[in-house]
Amino acid sequence: MDILISRPLPSAVLDALEPDFNVTVRAQTTPLTPDELRKALTDYDAVMPTLGDLFSAEVFADVPTPRCRLLANFGVGYNHLDVSAARAAGVLVSNTPGAVTDATADIAMTLMLMSARRAGEGERLVRSGQWEGWHPTQMLGLHLSGKTVGIVGMGRIGQAIAQRCHFGFGMQVKYFNRSEKTLSFPADRIATLTDLAAQVDVLVLAVPAGAATHHLVDQSILQAMRSTAHLINISRGDVIDETALITALEDGQIAGAGLDVYEFEPKVPKALIALENAVLLPHLGTSALEVRVSMGMMVVDNLRAFKDGKPLPNPV
Repeated sequence: MDILISRPLPSAVLDALEPDFNVTVRAQTTPLTPDELRKALTDYDAVMPTLGDLFSAEVFADVPTPRCRLLANFGVGYNHLDVSAARAAGVLVSNTPGAVTDATADIAMTLMLMSARRAGEGERLVRSGQWEGWHPTQMLGLHLSGKTVGIVGMGRIGQAIAQRCHFGFGMQVKYFNRSEKTLSFPADRIATLTDLAAQVDVLVLAVPAGAATHHLVDQSILQAMRSTAHLINISRGDVIDETALITALEDGQIAGAGLDVYEFEPKVPKALIALENAVLLPHLGTSALEVRVSMGMMVVDNLRAFKDGKPLPNPV
């Protein structure tokens, strides 16, 4: 069975694939090009796509009878894959849930602390050689302990973030979610996102990408937030209206933002880069070796099940 791996993976994952498959590993780290997307469907039995590999309805329309019968996605998010179009073409889709939960929650906490305590700004000051030494009113930020956090999307990752906030920092947890959740810690479900935004010191976005969440945080939500509040995004970039966010940060509508993802990734607006009150990370959510290996092994499990004619462990 011929398998295409769209980006280089840790060697442990490739070693696990070699005995069972004819593996082609694409050397580039950039997304598949339009021609490569179509060639992947015609030349391989299964493909491991990942973020940015846009298997859209248009791609499937150009390859109505693909040889490929499985897109074994590397990652929990699959908004780059048109699942409906894949199913119509007889192509299964799988992902890697669970493996990314703790690592992504850790990055959310990293961004919360960096934004609230102005860590990025402080590091830039030290590296610039302009730091004149400690003094009592230097670079005062927000003390997170005991504050209120708002979680938008209380799935696996949202709950992991909330647990860290509650048990680690004694924060009050509020959340906005389609349904009430039974949780192992106290948390208040708020009926609307606008109301949640108005009540919290930190608003954290942990929702999947899609039409329902595109620009979920827009000018009206940003205006509802407190001027001392911070916005954190570890979901997908287009969940925030980036232009509205830049305006809110420039005008002091909110105190700061911590971003691991961007609306037109990897392009980041110069106006956003110029802002001292924005912490910007290069999509590090799952960037730990053991996490990436775990994700890769889930892909391997899905590919092996497909090869053996068994149900996929992680179907989408």
